[in-house]
Amino acid sequence: MLPSRTQLPAIVLLFTINSLISPAAAQDTPHSQLWGTAGEAWSPASRLPDFSYAGYHFGEVPLPVYPVTANVKDFGAQGDGQTDDTEAFKQAIAQTEQGAILIPAGHYVISDILWLKKPNLVLRGEGSNATVLQITTELEDVRPNMGATTSGKATSNYSWSGGFLWLKGQEKSKPLSAIVSESARGGRQFVLESAAGIELGQRVALRMTDDAQKTLLSHLYSEDSGDTDEITRPVSVDMICRVVAVEANRITLDRPARWDVRQAWKPRLTTSQASVTESGIESLAISFPAKPYNGHFSELGMNAIAMNGVSDCWIRDVRISNCDSGVFFSGQHCTMDGLRIDGTRQPMNGDTGHHGVTMGQDCLLENFDIQAKFIHDITMTNLMAGNVVKNGKGSNLSFDHHKRAPYENLFSNIDVGSGSQVWRCGGGAQLGKHSGARETFWGIRAEQELEWPPAKFGPNSMNIIGVTTSSPTNISQDRKWFEAIPPEQLRPVDLHAAQLEKRLKEL
Repeated sequence: MLPSRTQLPAIVLLFTINSLISPAAAQDTPHSQLWGTAGEAWSPASRLPDFSYAGYHFGEVPLPVYPVTANVKDFGAQGDGQTDDTEAFKQAIAQTEQGAILIPAGHYVISDILWLKKPNLVLRGEGSNATVLQITTELEDVRPNMGATTSGKATSNYSWSGGFLWLKGQEKSKPLSAIVSESARGGRQFVLESAAGIELGQRVALRMTDDAQKTLLSHLYSEDSGDTDEITRPVSVDMICRVVAVEANRITLDRPARWDVRQAWKPRLTTSQASVTESGIESLAISFPAKPYNGHFSELGMNAIAMNGVSDCWIRDVRISNCDSGVFFSGQHCTMDGLRIDGTRQPMNGDTGHHGVTMGQDCLLENFDIQAKFIHDITMTNLMAGNVVKNGKGSNLSFDHHKRAPYENLFSNIDVGSGSQVWRCGGGAQLGKHSGARETFWGIRAEQELEWPPAKFGPNSMNIIGVTTSSPTNISQDRKWFEAIPPEQLRPVDLHAAQLEKRLKEL
């Protein structure tokens, strides 16, 4: 596809700048040319996205510490590793409206799903090495839910969803106004059909839906989507923002749009409110029996935690052992801090489970350690965007991109261990390339050298900056961005923290 006249000057300028920078010169500095020393090289329209809005309350406040308002032992829990304590936990959750439910040190036998469907409620142990929930069964046994893979193989839906600790809410939204203006990616100001009822500081969702020609889907792949024949329904995208100015029918949002805003995609504003917010799971361990792993799509639901339809929730200081899947984190603006996944299961073809962590939207995973080996260690899929995975390590991590256009996510300051499977991905046929536009890999260390991933992984708009490699810097050919800065020298170490600091200073 040829560039438009409006694109040509930018492309010519980019090529001119890049042609003047030798690979050797680019490697002499610990700072990326996309960022600079303190963000002076960055702009909202940069190919480097703004990741600073990820996590609990847009990353602007620390996770709260709730006062204890209940104790599971007051509802009959024994914590002796022998007594089934499931009903005591259910009663504690049912009868506690807010605050932290304390789970004292001990081993608690759990044989059914513990649903958390309330806001402002926390399950809190006395430390991930002291409070242990021993799960004795599988989700398929307690709540049957068989389905099929994209190829038609009969498989439990718990192969890719669900958990024994399940935070479940529902997003509530209503239309506010159509957007009648257009803007390029990075825009923050929009003209509405009507600004009636829109207030300063209000959370809103900026939403768009694809046309019959799949032009939005193609846009999410930087016009390099691969085969998308099996994506038959129009995709929809959204981004949670806050209103910072209203003047007549013109509004300004607090963050730059991730995409062009075009009338062909029916841009609009809606309200956005999840029914479950400000809830969490913290300071405990979840352990499953060390059954041998039987391989891909054999999983019946030894899954630890799931979040659906929630916002501004968290997981903190949690250890998970011997699971099929660790965490399905499909909320908005949630934070997971201090996760460890390990186990002693007998592997199948080197793997001991299916999904380690599957991310959500604008969520943050930090300070993690994945010592079990999953087919998909950290997963982005199905239009996921704005997530940050940082400051973690694993034995041989895979950055699974599971097709259907996950885009503009950040992996920063991570030790992937061996590095032999970092680009290992799943996903059905004809669902597009694995990754969408502008996925960013920043400061990735490995025992072996890393290269630009295969062409089927994603488009050339991805950014790879500071990885273990002997390849030269390449920031001009095919518009790839590969800066061969040694990861131990790259500055800032934590791109997300640097972007957040810059944004908050400018407020």
